Amino acid sequence: MTIKAFVIGHPIAHSRSPLIHGTWLAEHGIDGTYEAIDVAPADLPTFFERLRSGEFSGGNVTIPHKEAVFALCDAVDPLARTIGAVNTLVVRDGKVFGRNTDYLGFLGNLDAAAPGWSDGPNDAVVIGAGGAARAVLVALRRRNGGKVHVLNRTLANAQALVEEIEGPFEAHGFDDFAGLAAHTGLVVNTSAIGMHGTRFDWLDMGLLPKSCLVTDIVYTPLITPLLADARAHGLQTVDGLGMLLHQAVPGFAAWFGVEPQVTPNLRARVEATLDH
Repeated sequence: MTIKAFVIGHPIAHSRSPLIHGTWLAEHGIDGTYEAIDVAPADLPTFFERLRSGEFSGGNVTIPHKEAVFALCDAVDPLARTIGAVNTLVVRDGKVFGRNTDYLGFLGNLDAAAPGWSDGPNDAVVIGAGGAARAVLVALRRRNGGKVHVLNRTLANAQALVEEIEGPFEAHGFDDFAGLAAHTGLVVNTSAIGMHGTRFDWLDMGLLPKSCLVTDIVYTPLITPLLADARAHGLQTVDGLGMLLHQAVPGFAAWFGVEPQVTPNLRARVEATLDH
């Protein structure tokens, strides 16, 4: 019997998930499908009835449904509750279980592209205090040995985030970067700055140690102004595309029973669809 999975969103045509999962289905010769389904917010409850009927093994959830599905799931993983978003649904015996794999995608991307990045206690700077920052903080709480400084344009938002997610976290405004830079081993941009030609005007890469790793969860463009600046200063960088690829692995394994690999071929196929 064909195993069916999906990604839902509104709109959904932009999603690269069908390309990712379709590549893995072909590689492993699995009798399965993965389709993008446009589901308007008002139609979510009806779609969940389809899930409970057994039509699908599960699927992914993207904007604008990552928060709305909480109330519709039969159970939600505690980490997904901490992150505040569900991006993966798994159906078992007529029940729908919600998970979040973004933090695994973040860790998998850095582990693959910068082995040893979390060895030793390194302070980190996380830029932004939105939903993506929550997933990164959960990841760093698991793996990073130093303090994590959350920098946001609106200090109150950073303070609210670090109070909600317990850990070695401190809130700062952008002005604090210069004082923190010398002891920073990792810089993570979780904000949308870097898209559509936007850039940071306060972040002096020259203040960071030469051993610092800089990563950006934005992957359009693949080399954001932040990463370009970091490279110009001789710093190691990791782009955000790998996070998209690695966050897909746990879902595929749950739906189709095979743990796929993020290969150079897969990355090349997805990268070819991006605007450079």
